[in-house]
Amino acid sequence: MTSADPELIPVRPDEQLDVAKLEPYLREHLPTTDGAFSLGQFGGGHANLTYLIRFGESEYVLRRPPLGPVAPSAHDMKREHHVLSALYATFPLAPRSFLLCTDPAVIGAEFQVMERRNGIVIRREMPARFNDSATCRRIGNMLVDELAAFHAVDPTSVGLGDWGKPEGFIARQCEGWVKRWNAAKDREYEYAEPFIAWLRANVPTSGDVALVHNDYKLDNVLVAADDPARMVAILDWDMCTRGDPLVDLGYLLDYWTQADDDPSWASVAAMPTREPGFPTRAEAAQRYATITGRDLTELHWYVMLNLFRTIVILAQIYVRYLAGQTQDARFATFGERITGLFEKARALVPRRAI
Repeated sequence: MTSADPELIPVRPDEQLDVAKLEPYLREHLPTTDGAFSLGQFGGGHANLTYLIRFGESEYVLRRPPLGPVAPSAHDMKREHHVLSALYATFPLAPRSFLLCTDPAVIGAEFQVMERRNGIVIRREMPARFNDSATCRRIGNMLVDELAAFHAVDPTSVGLGDWGKPEGFIARQCEGWVKRWNAAKDREYEYAEPFIAWLRANVPTSGDVALVHNDYKLDNVLVAADDPARMVAILDWDMCTRGDPLVDLGYLLDYWTQADDDPSWASVAAMPTREPGFPTRAEAAQRYATITGRDLTELHWYVMLNLFRTIVILAQIYVRYLAGQTQDARFATFGERITGLFEKARALVPRRAI
């Protein structure tokens, strides 16, 4: 497959799909499949594997879990399909999901197929053509505004009123990530136990209930190529549920580095929000509070929970790399990144501020 899309790469050798089984299955189950079949891979993600499917001029995106054993409830294609097949009609930033396949005989795992949205992904560095202070300010404000708009969606109005288990959500999130850490860690890390003890001792009382994306950050959205402050789509819905919306805000702010942070933080888990013009974390939080009216008194805990969660996600990927279940060379440094994030936690926990 040839394409000018910078996100596309040739399918990695160890992440090939069985095209002989996949193509006829998709032709039977997708709405438009005229023309020649081709397959490419989106190279930017770290967890689920994401592919571009083409039938002539018709394009779709196929997503499947990563190779090797995965944590229970993670990389949930059923969840992603269920949410997107309902949400797209009301919330325009949700791509429509057309298909869920639960038969592992097709490609060896469950997968779902959704519409393709065209846009660009901004990752760890700002593209030079967008890196001016006015544009950066607009991008930062956009991230907050669209998160607030998503949290304003009435779950009942989109058929998700019984989705998830919001009661006890925060405590369950905390214990769930501790359990996943203990299952995934490759060794003992110096600050892990004190950090976990602090999280458990300071669990807030859950507040409002809303739809929660659970992975909302800049490189999980598509923005328009002609205006990076206009969002085209929100991606990666496989952890979406109903619960406390401050989990999403805390996750976003965990990645929201700024110019006065320790420089090492930008090397382990960051958005390019340290560039001049971007709002600070405090400004972003205040903007969210103004739009939504939510009380952010306990926001520091939510940011720290999501820092721990980022550590666990890296550990889950790193242990698959160490076991040889993926050969992606990007994962070789994840042990160092985990250490760096625990040092970030050691610095931030006593501050009681974002």
